[in-house]
Amino acid sequence: MQYCSIRDRRVKVTFREAVSRGISSDTGLFMPESVPVMETEFFRRLPGMTLPEIAFEVAAKYIGNEIPPGILRTICEEAFDFPVEIRKLSVTKEVLELFHGPTGAFKDFGARFMAQCIRYFSGNDDRRTVVLVATSGDTGGAIANSFFGMEGIDVIILYPSGKVSRLQENQMTTLGQNITALEIEGTFDDCQAMAKSAFKNLETLGKIRLTSANSINIARLIPQSFYYYYAVSRAGTGRTVISVPSGNFGNLTSAVMAWKSGLPIEHFVASTNINKAVPEYLTTGVYSPAPSIQTIASAMDVGNPSNFERMLDMFGSDRDRMASKVSGFWFDDDRIRQHISDEYERSGYILDPHGAVASMGLESYLRDHPDSTGVFAATAHPAKFRDIVEPVIGTTLTVPGNLKKFLTGRKESIVMKPKYNSLEEFLKERYSI
Repeated sequence: MQYCSIRDRRVKVTFREAVSRGISSDTGLFMPESVPVMETEFFRRLPGMTLPEIAFEVAAKYIGNEIPPGILRTICEEAFDFPVEIRKLSVTKEVLELFHGPTGAFKDFGARFMAQCIRYFSGNDDRRTVVLVATSGDTGGAIANSFFGMEGIDVIILYPSGKVSRLQENQMTTLGQNITALEIEGTFDDCQAMAKSAFKNLETLGKIRLTSANSINIARLIPQSFYYYYAVSRAGTGRTVISVPSGNFGNLTSAVMAWKSGLPIEHFVASTNINKAVPEYLTTGVYSPAPSIQTIASAMDVGNPSNFERMLDMFGSDRDRMASKVSGFWFDDDRIRQHISDEYERSGYILDPHGAVASMGLESYLRDHPDSTGVFAATAHPAKFRDIVEPVIGTTLTVPGNLKKFLTGRKESIVMKPKYNSLEEFLKERYSI
């Protein structure tokens, strides 16, 4: 399998190179030359397969012989050693719970798989691997947890100061060892722009191997498709519509990749908060990225989502083709709070703000398509947003053990201005480059 820059398809690299580089020198994102189509026999067996088994067969199509089958199988078993759960909330709506991993967010799937791949590829490299990641919330904690303690690998996390929850911040700032948190006095868009500039300007330096851990990295994107195979094969909803809470649009892009491989999905719903550039594009055909706006669904506070370019590429850069398969809906904070309350009163189910957005997006689509039913992705445990959820539902949330440990610990971060030069100076000083 070869991987191309979506900005210049003449740029072709192996899976290993795509993972190691994160982003092409032309700042284009890597995508497989074509999404591999899974065999009919695979789909017949899906209902009886575990998530690691699904992951192994799908990943093998993308990786080929670059990771030996025995090692790849072990990677999948170790990366996905926690459950995925599907719950029925109504006759037409099911929820795909993706928050049962170690940091309580769907980012655990991509982060753990990518970390294992990078560790394997770094094994024979005498350079130190530096993983640079920008986060609007959950990504940072998942990456920190996945790479924590790995020899020869440093993780540097850029996050917007004051714009993540306390628990999310603790997941990034209390581990120490090979994890460094840079607290940026700006927005997630500033963090993302700083990281992208580093990949562009520092790519050729020889002392370190700089790579990305955001969903711009193809090794984060591919594993996020695995649980859609699992969900569709288990869903009892018939004509399956998938609604995904969308910020940087990696999760929805992964779902589209699964569909292009042959997975029967009727339609997609891009559900966002008031950072609504993509829903507006789907409606008007005009893409107008804007500075991000802070909301209670903080992981989705992205004004210029990187993976939208990938998703558009899969539809041949044709807005009409995309809009025929993807609908977009957006919701403000008041509607998010109200829906959390309404769902709790109706079914007793507790949504986090991001899951609430996806649930509302699905309901909005189904109102105009009464013969369809669907699944929405719940991407974070509600206990990660206790200060938002508890006042709405009027009860105290139980914090699971895997998250309790992050409620304490001493925060260690380096405060930095939202300027690329500040990041470059930091990296050059730390690694003597």
